[in-house]
Amino acid sequence: MSKEIKVSIKENDKITKNLTVESGTQVFELLNNFSENSENIYAVKINNELCSLEKRLQYTSTLEPVLSSTKDGAAIYRRSLCLLLATAAHKLFPDTRLVVGHSLDYGYYYTFDADISLTEKEIESISAQMKELVSRNLPIATERISYEEATVLFEKLGLKETRKQLNYIGTPSIKINTIDDFSDIYFGPLVSSTGVLKTFELLKYGDGFLLRFPKKEDPNVLTKFVDQPKLFEVYKKYKDWGKRIEVTSAASLNELIAQRKVNDFIDITETFQQKNISKIASQIVDRGTVRVVLIAGPSSSGKTTSAKKLALELQAMGYMPKVISLDSYYVGRDKTPKDENGEPDFECLEALNIELLNNNLMDLFAGKEINLPSYDFHTGTSYFEEGNTMKLAKNEILIMEGIHGLNEKLTPKVPAEYKFKIYLSALTQLNLDDHNRISTSDNRLIRRIVRDYNFRGKPAEGTIDMWPSVRKGEELHIYPFQNNADAVLNTALDYELSVLRVYAAPLLRRVTPLMPQYAEAQRLLSFLENFCTIAPTAVPNRSIIREFIGGSAFKY
Repeated sequence: MSKEIKVSIKENDKITKNLTVESGTQVFELLNNFSENSENIYAVKINNELCSLEKRLQYTSTLEPVLSSTKDGAAIYRRSLCLLLATAAHKLFPDTRLVVGHSLDYGYYYTFDADISLTEKEIESISAQMKELVSRNLPIATERISYEEATVLFEKLGLKETRKQLNYIGTPSIKINTIDDFSDIYFGPLVSSTGVLKTFELLKYGDGFLLRFPKKEDPNVLTKFVDQPKLFEVYKKYKDWGKRIEVTSAASLNELIAQRKVNDFIDITETFQQKNISKIASQIVDRGTVRVVLIAGPSSSGKTTSAKKLALELQAMGYMPKVISLDSYYVGRDKTPKDENGEPDFECLEALNIELLNNNLMDLFAGKEINLPSYDFHTGTSYFEEGNTMKLAKNEILIMEGIHGLNEKLTPKVPAEYKFKIYLSALTQLNLDDHNRISTSDNRLIRRIVRDYNFRGKPAEGTIDMWPSVRKGEELHIYPFQNNADAVLNTALDYELSVLRVYAAPLLRRVTPLMPQYAEAQRLLSFLENFCTIAPTAVPNRSIIREFIGGSAFKY
């Protein structure tokens, strides 16, 4: 006798229907109960857990649709598109490894292993194969197979890094996704069939190509490609470095941890990063005219520690850096522009007293003493404090870090030759495996969760809740100006997620199914489980990671 369960349909934060269905009913059977067209529903949240449409309901559930135009919907589409590409590439080039790289604009960079440079014709053939799979509207299946079956399957398919990662997964069964005759390991819900995946293009780039996808706001349209050559060059340099030291994936890192060789790897990664900071310091000195270094980067990219490390390098070259905080130049709450919700928008450029900042800078460069402003965050007022002055000597150089550093409108009065702009990005060269990348945004979010709890007492759900707003500010005020940078510094350290897992996992486990942030917390937990842990005591006291976990030799 079948059991009946209660199901509630939730849309726009309101329960719109209450149903009684048989236990074992699949979600896709209930899609007509949502007001949204079923074609726009890529998955559902069941009691705040992200699930595929094939999921069978077993207990009292609240169902909320995951739409194509949402962050989760876009992630599902992109993940599904990656599997479609891997399937097409395997059909055409079964003996060659396809390897995903980092994101670039609205796309992911791919290459074939063994330094094979793809031709336009080969890329067109892959694209044609993908379109053929889309036209066939094949099901995208999700199933569990035994651990032994998974090892045989991934070896047969030539998924080297995926097979290696199984050595660090102790479950008796492995979840996989399959299109036609190709399978890959499961990392999250996918769309139900290939017919959904109509909007994409392959674009030749470098030695490989970009898999381009739409923005979440308009899931049926591809935007014009905006190149980011400086960011790409930094990524390529780190990727080549990873190949040389033979650590290119989570599995490679886990192998070092298991073999107790990770301490040397930590020293190598820290040294490599410091070497790149030193190169940037040399660029600044060699230019000979720089009076102010402007540092910008998204949230949790390590701006504060990077500025301090750069200051040490400049001191070693005979310069004495001084820091000007852009926070001191807020115009005051009453003069700050309002956002769409009527709240003060402290992230917009107009929230700063640009005229005063530029006048102060030009006075400093002319050898004059200035009276620096101060800002009271409690009262929201700007004021001048007696004795808060600054003057620059000949061997002194300013360092300013803030989200608008790369925007020319921040320092319009300062001659170009006086300025040196640095963009920071936490761009790890590691992949999870051949076809699954590590998101720069996820890396930064995990850093932020750890720091917010350690230094502000904010729980993980609080950081997760405000993250979309942070990302929106980055897209408005930082990313459009990346190409203005004179140098790009990668602040990611390839061992850091193994350290951050120690702190972040317990915080994420406190997010319960009763909270709307539960799905994201579970996704991040699942992501972190790909990394074996490293004891925080192994982290050097001047590492950027110390900015987030504590114990830094620097004062903040």
